[in-house]
Amino acid sequence: MISVNNLSVQFTGQNLFDNVTFNIGDRDRIGLVGKNGAGKSTLLKILCGWQEPETGVIVVASGQTVGYLPQEMVPSGSRTVIDEALTAFETIDALERQQAELSMQVSERTDYESADYERLLTQLHDVTERIAVLGGASRQEQAEKILLGLGFHHSDFKRPITEFSGGWQMRVELAKLLLKRPDFLLLDEPTNHLDIESIQWLESFLQSYPGAVLLVSHDRTFLDNITNRTIEITAGRIYDYKASYSEYVVLMQERRASQMASLTNQQRQVAQIEAFIERFRYKATKSKQVQSRIKMLEKMDTITVDEVSTESIHFQFPPAPHSGKIVVEAEHLGKAYGEKQVFDNVDLTILKGSKVAFVGRNGEGKSTLAKIIVGDIHDQTGLCKIGHQVQIGYYAQNQAAMLDGEKTVFQTIDDIAQGDIRPKIRNILGSFLFDSDDIDKKVKVLSGGEKARLALAKLLLTPSNLLVLDEPTNHLDMNSKDILKNALLQYDGTLILVSHDRDFLQGLTDSLYEFRDGEVHEFKGDIFEFLEYRKIENLKALEVAKKQTASSQPVVSQNKLNYQQSKERERELRKLRSVVEKIEKEIESLEEEIASKDALLASGSSESTNPEFYKSYQQLKDTLEQKMSDWEEATIAVEEFLN
Repeated sequence: MISVNNLSVQFTGQNLFDNVTFNIGDRDRIGLVGKNGAGKSTLLKILCGWQEPETGVIVVASGQTVGYLPQEMVPSGSRTVIDEALTAFETIDALERQQAELSMQVSERTDYESADYERLLTQLHDVTERIAVLGGASRQEQAEKILLGLGFHHSDFKRPITEFSGGWQMRVELAKLLLKRPDFLLLDEPTNHLDIESIQWLESFLQSYPGAVLLVSHDRTFLDNITNRTIEITAGRIYDYKASYSEYVVLMQERRASQMASLTNQQRQVAQIEAFIERFRYKATKSKQVQSRIKMLEKMDTITVDEVSTESIHFQFPPAPHSGKIVVEAEHLGKAYGEKQVFDNVDLTILKGSKVAFVGRNGEGKSTLAKIIVGDIHDQTGLCKIGHQVQIGYYAQNQAAMLDGEKTVFQTIDDIAQGDIRPKIRNILGSFLFDSDDIDKKVKVLSGGEKARLALAKLLLTPSNLLVLDEPTNHLDMNSKDILKNALLQYDGTLILVSHDRDFLQGLTDSLYEFRDGEVHEFKGDIFEFLEYRKIENLKALEVAKKQTASSQPVVSQNKLNYQQSKERERELRKLRSVVEKIEKEIESLEEEIASKDALLASGSSESTNPEFYKSYQQLKDTLEQKMSDWEEATIAVEEFLN
């Protein structure tokens, strides 16, 4: 267990934490939330020992280890991917060196009956056993399994990590951390550099992780699928909820509504007391009552309402100019980088008003196709044709990094603003949370979130009827993502969206293009329907799919059949889970009734001496026993269905 006691930290004169106390259990799954600047990353650094608190104590149970993955880091070294991952086993390497030394000492001894010889044998046994417990014999297998789960291919293992982008190098760092299997795993935005498939793999890994997990993330679905406890940091305090993120949001809103109601009641009470004091201050007959009420006011603790940030970006995209019916058309499209063929023979048609998503593993060509569409890449094979009167608005994955760092915020917008928009620049920047003090800042001093907001603001200045957005939610907090999503829902043009954020994609697009193994295939449906379809396909759960051949049925018909069967499976699973939930509610009700009768028995109430009381008491216990048996059967039915 990690125990945090009276933790206090200040930053620029403000309290990030003020006498904060909480514990982290050995198997906890905690989401750490709070607005930007609340101190989430700082808290993780303190918990792992990277930073010292001003006051307070952090106690980690003896022998337990803490592992930390920061948002950004600069990996060093020129090892291959697999060799770098294997450095996670440095503890085993040290034990094996100790094992070899002890084995040599044992082989050189002849005093087999001595206590010293017995001590050496015991040491050797302990070290050998420790190596086995840590998985020394399966290091290579473990490393390959995790690297594959995080999106690497076998062909990547022998490549130097210097050949990979910063995002892929961060995946190696994550792999090393997972291979070390610390007792407490602290993750700061671990999904930033992952695609949807890798995120799903990481979810599955963390759900069964043998230690505790504490993570910061702006991915709602990721939080909900992993955590069952949420710690909110606000105004120097923390609130600890035994709930997932979505449940926490409801409870947090209820808490703040309760605080407001309590504050209103207190203000009304104070006003009444002050009115009494003022009215009878100079009446001798009321002096005692007046003094009593004065003391009451002095002792009263003022109720405070937690600070709620009302700052949020607010904007909508301008109306889309008219365009032709066909917006993008590709025939036999292909693109290679040297010997690597990213994709080939791609055919697609995107019609006016469509909202489509590009999904798939990183490196499969999603951003490449986006760049071909917007005209940033010209050396592709095949045909890519942009429709009549199509005007493109493009947000690149590295859009924030492409801004000129030497320009000010105002200059960045002013350089491209034209006509009637120029007098509105300050208002536009204000909509993206840039106040009068911010607009003269140079872009290079802005945070990642501020650069992302500035890049989005540029999109508003030129009306477009085709928006191509490549990972637009990177560096945006949850509130800003919601507002961007709402603006895109209202956008009346055509949208092409590259994103790994499942919650952001849900309900936003009407079809998906999956990039996989050099091919691009269209899927009609929502992101979660697609993921369920892919899950079933990967598990080979549909026997029909095994029996069908490519010649016996078209791909479209097979996809439709797979989708229909997946929906039927979902319905059956919901029914089974509904039975479990119903029985659990009945058990809870029975336990409350039994507890009430137990209290009457303990108090010696006259009611408890009634023969009918004991009869109903025993009936409740018998019913509870039966319901527990029913619950066990229903739970087994769910588990068997899933397996």
